[in-house]
Amino acid sequence: MRLCSIASGSSGNCVYIGSDATHLLVDVGISGKRTESGLKELGLTGRDIDGILITHEHADHISGLGVLARKYEIPIYATAGTIKALKKCSGLGDLDHNLFHEVWEDKKLTLKDLTINPMRISHDAAQPVGYRISYGSKKVAVCTDLGVYNDYTVECLKGMDALLLEANHDVNMLQVGPYPYYLKQRILGEKGHLSNENSGRLLCRILHDRLQTVLLGHLSKENNLPELAYESVRMEIAMGDNPYTAGDFDIRVAKRSEVSPVIHIA
Repeated sequence: MRLCSIASGSSGNCVYIGSDATHLLVDVGISGKRTESGLKELGLTGRDIDGILITHEHADHISGLGVLARKYEIPIYATAGTIKALKKCSGLGDLDHNLFHEVWEDKKLTLKDLTINPMRISHDAAQPVGYRISYGSKKVAVCTDLGVYNDYTVECLKGMDALLLEANHDVNMLQVGPYPYYLKQRILGEKGHLSNENSGRLLCRILHDRLQTVLLGHLSKENNLPELAYESVRMEIAMGDNPYTAGDFDIRVAKRSEVSPVIHIA
């Protein structure tokens, strides 16, 4: 099983998850051309993609969806609320409605040899979800765009072998930065985005001996720095009430505009 971030950040997100037989994308928030270039680095083309899992309808998660799905007739999987919102997005162009397939929170879906299990997240979108994907006993998750986490979130993310988790902003950078007040409040709110510190605190509750790699993703270009996200999360782990140190785990920051190294789940 493999996990790779093709792009991750406030300006565009696209994640590849696959096995030898099945190839999936979580979101296509970059251009079709960039997505295809990223797939090429992985030795794949759009024809190899068995499905696109959409977390929610915001532009940084769907901007390249129309082009890619139309060109290769790729099935699109999303919640009913997200599908309804997608059909209203004029920027996607005309999409065959037969490409849309509804998924439900906490109801498993099998695509070839991969099992997809959507999870609820708190974000200001129609019906947003994160995705847990398993191959046999191996499990990975993509969980971004959540203003808050709770016991449900923790339970959903326990037992993962690898995880792409949001570390969107540094609270101080956001508060003193150029964003207007209403936007700062949105990001800091319960349906906004997870800060570096809260990302680290969530991690503290789901760390376990078999967790192989953590990718920190969806970083804000204006309100965060890769080094700051990395160190802040490590600091939370070091200070947290858990038996681990940050050095016990492979923690990386997903690149905004570069394909990250492929994580192979052994």
